[in-house]
Amino acid sequence: MTTDLGAAAAAPAAGTALLTDHYEITMLRAALRSGAAQRRSVFEVFARHLPHGRRYGVVAGTGRLIDSLQRFRFGPADLEFLGRAGVADEATLSFLESYTFTGHIWGYAEGDCYFPGSPILVVEGTFAEAVVLETLVLSILNHDCAIASAASRMVSSAGDRPLIEMGSRRTHELAAVAAARAAYISGFATTSNLRAGQQYGVPTVGTSAHAFTLVHGSEREAFAAQLDTLGADTTLLVDTYDVATAVRTAVELAGPGLGAVRIDSGDLPVVARQVRALLDSLGATKTRIVLTGDLDEYSIAALAATPVDGYGVGTSLVTGSGAPTAALVYKLVARADDGGGSGPLRPVAKRSVGKPGRGGRKWAVRTHDAQGTAVAEMVTTEPPDPGAEDRVLLRQLVRGGEIVEREALTAARARHREALAELPQYALQLSRGYPAIPTIFAPNDD
Repeated sequence: MTTDLGAAAAAPAAGTALLTDHYEITMLRAALRSGAAQRRSVFEVFARHLPHGRRYGVVAGTGRLIDSLQRFRFGPADLEFLGRAGVADEATLSFLESYTFTGHIWGYAEGDCYFPGSPILVVEGTFAEAVVLETLVLSILNHDCAIASAASRMVSSAGDRPLIEMGSRRTHELAAVAAARAAYISGFATTSNLRAGQQYGVPTVGTSAHAFTLVHGSEREAFAAQLDTLGADTTLLVDTYDVATAVRTAVELAGPGLGAVRIDSGDLPVVARQVRALLDSLGATKTRIVLTGDLDEYSIAALAATPVDGYGVGTSLVTGSGAPTAALVYKLVARADDGGGSGPLRPVAKRSVGKPGRGGRKWAVRTHDAQGTAVAEMVTTEPPDPGAEDRVLLRQLVRGGEIVEREALTAARARHREALAELPQYALQLSRGYPAIPTIFAPNDD
């Protein structure tokens, strides 16, 4: 089933066209004057490197981008602002008034892994209609890929212990929703963010904070109120005052069937072991222990031998664990010589020091050995002829302005598990190192 990008009535009312930079309109305005606006062009999104010496990145945000592209319209108020501010002249305003993307978009599927040089998004259209999408594309993909990449490392560190995304209070309110979505793609089990539950179907959880205990006359009174409301399977926060006393009170009130206790402070490995021993001595052998409190992939890995059952991650997750952007760029890689659209596409690339480009419209396949382990990211300037062990990576998302692929978030989540499983084992190492597989460009124009 296809969706017309021009069908604005089917999309939410809020437009996305002004979620962009001034210079996009500057380029459009000048291109309309020079005659280059209608030249068929190909833009490509890729990362020159992975942040912090990581072994792989994770694609996320493509679904959000397609939704935002459907709402990329310049309404009367937008046009009035651009004209009044002197950003756009009459010719540019006339173009923007009827703007709709009519080109084609290919992309790596959400949940897949990527490496330096991977063409994770390819946008083909006229220069005018493609250039104004740069900021929207990069703002979404840079954020979501950064979050998904950090989340994947955390999930790998946690093993079979579930992770709760709980970073809403540590980032912009809308970024929090996107972060919950990206984390879920990479394997987080749940989120505390209700908008992410409503909008994307991410399972939500939540019990109480220290304020709930403090507002009551005693810890016992607070626990009793929560248990009366939510039942014995709830999670009680036990480190407001004395942890051991709180655990005893919790089991006394709930019985040995208490669902879980949460520990948010202190020397977590030591406290967790003490709590596990105390719970077991009280007969609450199936009561789970959840740890929170400034966790990241490294601290989670260090807790592997600790008797706990799950983790809640906030600040580190929503800031990309030190890499809040994926360092993706949106570059023109090919263009026609005229505006007719019938001639061949000429490869183009900048040659600036430290930031050289590779011209030509790209395709990509991931090659594997006989055991199914990925060995290389093969990027070509000709359509690939994949072998039996190769996996074609680019899928068409938009054709002639119509969305041709949308998928459930659960599909992206499953894909990430599969993509991670095909990488060499050292891809999961947290130490700094090289990408898990090399990116090979063919033909090599260096």
